[in-house]
Amino acid sequence: MSNFKPNYFHRRDKPRGPKANEKIRALDVQVIGSDGGNLGTHPLNKAIEIAKSEGLDLIEVSPNANPPVCKIMDMGKYKYDLQKKANQAKKKQKVVSLKEIKLRPGTDVHDYNFKIKNAKKFLTKKDKVKFTVRFKGREMQHVNLGKELMTRIIEDTKDVGKIETSPKFEGRQMIMVIQPI
Repeated sequence: MSNFKPNYFHRRDKPRGPKANEKIRALDVQVIGSDGGNLGTHPLNKAIEIAKSEGLDLIEVSPNANPPVCKIMDMGKYKYDLQKKANQAKKKQKVVSLKEIKLRPGTDVHDYNFKIKNAKKFLTKKDKVKFTVRFKGREMQHVNLGKELMTRIIEDTKDVGKIETSPKFEGRQMIMVIQPI
């Protein structure tokens, strides 16, 4: 039996990062020097020679421009700076999660107050809250109780949140989403 592996098992590596030196496919490139000054448009071979003479790499910064813009810099330092920028952006972003609170049309006062307290806590932490009122059996005849419950929720949470999705029916449940102010 031979060690033949079909093509579809072969893992194709994604290109990681920008093209550099001989991997650049353009004939002419706009060259920016290591000091940040514009060196003009040069053929690719000459641009690579300029970069090598400085002991640096020619990196394609803007591949969609015509001609592509390439900068003379150290590839390792460039990748490090890109990673650092990505980490900074990731650190600053806030992931908004959606918390769900489920109720019934006949939810008791104490349970209701407890759920509203939790909803306010979620809203102050900048999370969205999805309220779901589920109707079972004969409760479907008393949809007005669910609507009254939703209006009461809106009134009780108006100091920390505002309505994103107004109350609406989806099958046997009424759904509303409140977002933080």
